[in-house]
Amino acid sequence: MTEALYPAFGILLVDDEPAWLRSVALTLERSAGISNIRSCQDSRQVMGLLAEGGVGLVLLDLTMPYLSGEELLGMIAEQYPEVTCIVISGLNQVETAVKCIKLGAFDYFVKTVEEDRLVGGVLRAIRMQQLEQENREVSNRLISGGLRHPEAFSGLVTADPGMLARFAYVEAVAKSPQPLLITGESGTGKELLAKAAHRLSGCKGPLVAVNVAGLDDTIFSDTLFGHLRGAYTGAEQPRKGMIEEAADGTLFLDEIGDLGIPSQVKLLRLLQEGEYFPLGSDRPKRLRARVVVATHANLAAREAAGQFRRDLYYRLRTHQLQLPPLRERRCDIPLLLEHFLAEAAQTLGKKKPTPPRELAQLLATYSFPGNVRELKALVYDAVSLHSSGVLSMDSFVTAIGADTGTVQPLEDGERRNPFACCQQLPTFSEAAELLVAEALARSNNNQTIAARMLGISQPALSKRLRQREV
Repeated sequence: MTEALYPAFGILLVDDEPAWLRSVALTLERSAGISNIRSCQDSRQVMGLLAEGGVGLVLLDLTMPYLSGEELLGMIAEQYPEVTCIVISGLNQVETAVKCIKLGAFDYFVKTVEEDRLVGGVLRAIRMQQLEQENREVSNRLISGGLRHPEAFSGLVTADPGMLARFAYVEAVAKSPQPLLITGESGTGKELLAKAAHRLSGCKGPLVAVNVAGLDDTIFSDTLFGHLRGAYTGAEQPRKGMIEEAADGTLFLDEIGDLGIPSQVKLLRLLQEGEYFPLGSDRPKRLRARVVVATHANLAAREAAGQFRRDLYYRLRTHQLQLPPLRERRCDIPLLLEHFLAEAAQTLGKKKPTPPRELAQLLATYSFPGNVRELKALVYDAVSLHSSGVLSMDSFVTAIGADTGTVQPLEDGERRNPFACCQQLPTFSEAAELLVAEALARSNNNQTIAARMLGISQPALSKRLRQREV
């Protein structure tokens, strides 16, 4: 398999000294894995090469025949302002450096500078260029609206505008090499969204998923980084880590919020430096995979409590989105119900059953703590028990139980009193009328469902409604 070039845009080295061009190209590739490099010895050809497109960063020598670096810098800034320029000079002159910066140079280095400083400057310029490209892409996607590749999200059934906006965001950042953080409650579809991001990324390698919850530091390191033979007792054969398995693809780390502090340090270094050490090795390997992480935990709260490193938290926040729980997109319940009925029938080798008309209304009154995954399980259970005719609601009613129509509890477990903020309390009769009206509104005037929400029988509710009409 052909190794993907890094970065996605080209880096053009411009100098009339072939030996310097070869030296810098080797340094960038050896020290930072930068491989998308082109060289130019004739300064007169630079503008033509830029016109061909694909170049995002130019390393420009200052003293050259025909066109000087200073002249080229002004021309590039005027005609190709989106291209970043770094000036490399044989002269250590403050006035010249200041003038180049004023002309639009991103940075200025002397040729005798240490390799690490030059490589660091190039990596900073690459990251800035990537962020600017991503910002332009996000802006264009928000302005144009709609999805260019809706097929990538086929596993996520929705008509909710908020969800579709999140899909558009994933499309915009899918090709970014920066980490993508997906948060949301369990069962909301975080892994499905990670798969969509991988499909849209254009990466030729595989998607490798690792659930890091419960892994201690040693197992985490061995799982991700791999080991050499003899790295520890029992390591009789070398083993590739998941990072290497995901080369030129996507590494998906699920439940990242449960990762221990020592492992967080190693993950941070991986993301910052783009390299890692297999256990038992003193030679680093380059990270060649896009990293997508997900968690059901509140990372901001964990960071504030000292359970999650602040530097790692901000590193992961470069691209982030939160998936809403199912109770916040109840309009999707009928769509999901139909989808899972067809899927369950096909999986179980049965004819797709006809759902009762009031089933979707009943499900819309439920809080679904398990979200879409719980709804899928309920449908599969009902279809597995189904024999013929209209689908029975019994299994749904049994599973939902007394939770129907209840309000989600607060984090401290206390029930919110709806009358706490009322200056004047309603009477029992007035409160009962309000409850009945709300139950009928939520159930779309279905008395059977409204009665279940109120915890009374359907005849008792009907009697009350008749009395109200008298």
